[in-house]
Amino acid sequence: MVKTIEEVLAALKNKQSTLDLPITTHKCDKCKDQGGWTEMREADVFGNGQVIRDEEVWVECTCAIQRKIERIVTASEITAEFQKMGFKNYQTDNDIRKEMRSLAVDYYKHFKDIRSTRENSIAFVGQVGCGKTHLLSAVSNGLMRECFVPVMYFPFVEMTESMSANNYEHKDTIIKKAQQAEVLFIDDLFKPATKEDREGNMIQLPRATPFEQKVMQAIINYRYLNNKPILLSSELDFATLLSINEALGSRLFEMCGDYTMQIEEDVMLNWRMRKLFK
Repeated sequence: MVKTIEEVLAALKNKQSTLDLPITTHKCDKCKDQGGWTEMREADVFGNGQVIRDEEVWVECTCAIQRKIERIVTASEITAEFQKMGFKNYQTDNDIRKEMRSLAVDYYKHFKDIRSTRENSIAFVGQVGCGKTHLLSAVSNGLMRECFVPVMYFPFVEMTESMSANNYEHKDTIIKKAQQAEVLFIDDLFKPATKEDREGNMIQLPRATPFEQKVMQAIINYRYLNNKPILLSSELDFATLLSINEALGSRLFEMCGDYTMQIEEDVMLNWRMRKLFK
């Protein structure tokens, strides 16, 4: 059967219309990118088991939870390498490192209970390379990914240099952000720097200028008064921190309470040097 010109044109037009229809795709087939869905579930109206009825509730999709985690982790400014650090991949090859891991795990498990109290923080201070930053990163990663608690990473040297750069242009912004963060991870507080003394000897001295002490005092005092948790690492023991700034050091010591561990100087504990002692 021979088609007329009109029929051929109509068929072509219909085919073109079909091709022009948008193809609907979703990143998440489960919720169709809505972040969740509503469903009927039994609810205890008065909380006493007397009146039970079906109510419509919003169920959050796993994709929305994952996006929430990604936002929290990105905002933390914790490096990609530190994001890999967990309790399981922390090496416990001696009793000290086992004790450190146990303390960090215990703090993480009880965080919700102590979060709003005065003693809601944790500190690892002392020996270089023993895994202080690793364990506090593990705590941070757990809080962000499992508990949805935002953490701000505050590497002391980099942050104080940023605050003093460009005629202190960003100082107030950084201080305010550190004060108000849900959890503040201060890494390497007053980290020692190598300097030459009058006799020409190279010595280690804490980075604790009046400016650095002033900005850290502003941050720590605010968090102390408002019961906001701190995760603290430092190569300096608490005796040294107190000698540098007693007001600051004593506040940190009180906030960390039972979750304070001082690791005595012992190069054998330096994980970076492990191949030397095999």
